[in-house]
Amino acid sequence: MNRRRAGILLHPTSLPGPGPHGDLGRDAHAFVDLLAEAGVTVWQMLPLGPTHEDGSPYQCLSAHAGDTRLVNLAELVSVGWLDEPPAPPAGSAAYRQFHDDALRRTRAGFLAQAGAQDRDDYAQFCAKHADWLDDYVLFVALRKEHGGRPWWQWESDLRGRAASAVSAARSRLDEVLEQLCFEQYLFYRQFRALKGHANARGIQLFGDIPIFVALDSADVWASPQLFDLDAMGNPRTVAGVPPDYFSATGQRWGNPLYVWERMREDGFRWWKARVHSQHELFDLMRIDHFRGFEAYWEIPASEPTAMHGHWVKAPGEALFEALLDEFGELPLVAEDLGVITPEVEALRDRFSLPGMKILQFAFDGGPANPYLCHNHVPNCVVYTGTHDNDTTAGWFEGLSEPARGRVLDYLGKPCESMPWPLIRLALASVARLAVLPMQDVLGLGSEARMNTPGTTEGNWGWRFAWSEVPAELAPRLRRLIELYGR
Repeated sequence: MNRRRAGILLHPTSLPGPGPHGDLGRDAHAFVDLLAEAGVTVWQMLPLGPTHEDGSPYQCLSAHAGDTRLVNLAELVSVGWLDEPPAPPAGSAAYRQFHDDALRRTRAGFLAQAGAQDRDDYAQFCAKHADWLDDYVLFVALRKEHGGRPWWQWESDLRGRAASAVSAARSRLDEVLEQLCFEQYLFYRQFRALKGHANARGIQLFGDIPIFVALDSADVWASPQLFDLDAMGNPRTVAGVPPDYFSATGQRWGNPLYVWERMREDGFRWWKARVHSQHELFDLMRIDHFRGFEAYWEIPASEPTAMHGHWVKAPGEALFEALLDEFGELPLVAEDLGVITPEVEALRDRFSLPGMKILQFAFDGGPANPYLCHNHVPNCVVYTGTHDNDTTAGWFEGLSEPARGRVLDYLGKPCESMPWPLIRLALASVARLAVLPMQDVLGLGSEARMNTPGTTEGNWGWRFAWSEVPAELAPRLRRLIELYGR
């Protein structure tokens, strides 16, 4: 954020590749090369944690671990730890089993063939990340042993982490735990190589930190005292947002809420560790639902909707002071969308955190709309749309004729077809960083939408193919990026 930049938003699962989702292999490195050719200097991703069955990167099994689905098998073959596997099967479930089997064979190959440098690298990884890694692999192993049931449905001694039960489980599952540690090492090893390639080509990686964590996660199981739970591990209160224009009943997310006073007592150690692990992966990080650090919507867990919640103050200023002391600077972007109060703006500005401007939100409410380009400030990130929006082409197609007329009038009645006029507007903004979803630079419609908030089906699966990338895309983007000083 120290100069004007342009970025592309693309989650690694949306990359091309042989399996049912993208990964960290050759196609990810080729995407970096495409960005460099286009003059793009930021690659934004969604959270990279291991997901639950719905695939949402915002409800993960860990705030620290990587999604090992992203580990590329061809790279493991190239280092000699894995024999060339057969052609991958069709179907996500079959591929996941195929992939898991390959990772087990890779560990056997590593133990048989790895040199001293790689063995030392693995040992250093395990030691460096032990604070979260040991709990995470035990959580995953126990969850598998219990048929995928969440931790609060385990027997009481494991649910409550009785020392004797935990020790017995570590002994009983020793080989499984070693395998899971090794798989995390493979993820971090490949991501480290990708980040090195990106940084060497002048590209920064931009990550995403959800404010809350999933109830069924290693984080809550390992540190239940930091969350508002009853003696059985059930949440007393949960997170969400109140009723608004978009939903008459609000949104009940179901994440357990923090016991902030306990976090404050040890200087927010949990949050420092979380930011440390993400900063190892990313140069810049977005904090989702930033307004929750000033005040959050607390919903009794017994309530089926968010209607009967209330606002509760959060110690955001104390938290960010502690993070500032820890890191010296805050490489963070505040997701300040929705109903934002002066108090939230004051917290954001107190720590000079860039906010977000979404151009698809700009054309209602008249000239004072803060998302309109003439109301932007340099210390912000402008987007045509985010992963939660329709693509710009789909959004524009869905507008009424009068609404389309307002958009085109503001844009000066452009000759180019959507989404390029909105892409130009984002790049022309005074915002230091302009981020374009990959779907928009490919000109795709609603069929390429990544997520529809409030729905649980049909999300997170979009991918592009190299055949969809026209030869003139990189030169076209580079001309615009240079034109607008990015």
